[in-house]
Amino acid sequence: MNKLTKIKESIFPPFALMCSFIGIILLLIFIGSIFIDGISRIDIDFLSNLPSRYADKAGILTSWTGTIWIMIFTALISIPVGIGAAIYMEEYSAKNRFNTFLEINISNLAGVPSIIYGLLGLEIFVRLSQLGNSVLAGSLTLSLLILPIIIVATREAIKAVPNSIRLASYALGSSKWDTVSNHVLPAASGGILTGIILAISRAIGETAPLIAIGALAYVPFVPSSPMDEFSVLPIQIFNWTTRPQAEFLTNAAAAILILLAITFTLTGIAVYYRNKWQQKIG
Repeated sequence: MNKLTKIKESIFPPFALMCSFIGIILLLIFIGSIFIDGISRIDIDFLSNLPSRYADKAGILTSWTGTIWIMIFTALISIPVGIGAAIYMEEYSAKNRFNTFLEINISNLAGVPSIIYGLLGLEIFVRLSQLGNSVLAGSLTLSLLILPIIIVATREAIKAVPNSIRLASYALGSSKWDTVSNHVLPAASGGILTGIILAISRAIGETAPLIAIGALAYVPFVPSSPMDEFSVLPIQIFNWTTRPQAEFLTNAAAAILILLAITFTLTGIAVYYRNKWQQKIG
């Protein structure tokens, strides 16, 4: 057994490192190819034009504004609910079988395929609530998708706060809520913010749930209210990649670069605050 363990330890780390290196190389090649194809297409007209059947006149105005609308309303819905649920589960709920069962299922929900949330949103928000294929319906659906991520990330950040902070606050006569709101949450804010940003980053890259609730590939206007129909960048990219004309593939590559820029920016902010929070806790 010891000999077998030594063999595994000598083989698996180099193999994993090699696979990671190959994956990074392939990713760089993929992004480089998209960059070469799409960078020349990005200009003011591309960002400000409406969709069109003519590739050289088509733009992403409705899709990037739709993405912003979805991102804002998803954050407004999911962040308070997710943080509130995490605070209750970590600081207030009793440690019994029911709560343990609930915690396990919330963690499992983070791994459920996104199309399932799309079908759930279609039934609850589009049909039963009669919201139609609106910005609000899409935001509520994506909120369900990222709520488990926010809850889990917030709980882990709260767990990382040293218990001595709580005890010191109680010793000074603070109540439970005063301790949580004035000491625990500020100390855990970096980790919470990191989880939120990564969850929102996932939401803005999702396509399947929004297609399931009826989001449109062609919207000839910019949304002006939460009840308007909408499109988003991933759906616009998907629509263009299905066109036979090579010019639309160039448009899709340019739109991918815009989406990557948004995602990488959010991820970079998350990494920055995570490192800053780790240094603060350490």
